[in-house]
Amino acid sequence: PETPRALDRPLVLVGMMGAGKSRIGRELAAALALPFTDTDEAVSEAAGMDITAIFETQGEAAFRDGERRVIARLLDDPPQVLALGGGAFQNPETRAAIKEKAVSIWLDVPRDELVRRLKHSRTARPLLTGQGDLAARLDTLMTERAPTYAEADIHIPVAHNTPEAVVERILDALDKRRGFGVKPKR
Repeated sequence: PETPRALDRPLVLVGMMGAGKSRIGRELAAALALPFTDTDEAVSEAAGMDITAIFETQGEAAFRDGERRVIARLLDDPPQVLALGGGAFQNPETRAAIKEKAVSIWLDVPRDELVRRLKHSRTARPLLTGQGDLAARLDTLMTERAPTYAEADIHIPVAHNTPEAVVERILDALDKRRGFGVKPKR
């Protein structure tokens, strides 16, 4: 049988806040024995303050610029799994760098499931804080972002799947699409 090719580039998870990118990213990285990086955490570390503080003191534009620079740096590192913040893939420069250097995977979660996940979330989400009705705000963001997310290399509808099931679907999609042979032996 043919020897599977090694994963030679980062895997980048994109999608709405609350899609499970960090949780699924950690599990995917573990299944592939790769490092995992949450880009929001990397941006916070680089800035020396949390995401909410960046938004409050410097504004969204400064956050997005720092986010773009951090992601560009991470894409030059050895293969790993990256979980992007919900808005990061909207930046054309970031999207182009990901297209060139990585495999992007859209975790597509229905709005009602996002509302269920986010309404009790303790994670700071500056774009949702104080923005009125959660479902209406998510509708607006999803309408704005879905066409860009659809540019991802792989589309994984998530719905009510467990993180383990989503990881299996990602591994299957990578095997079919790229021929990496990344399915771990269990």
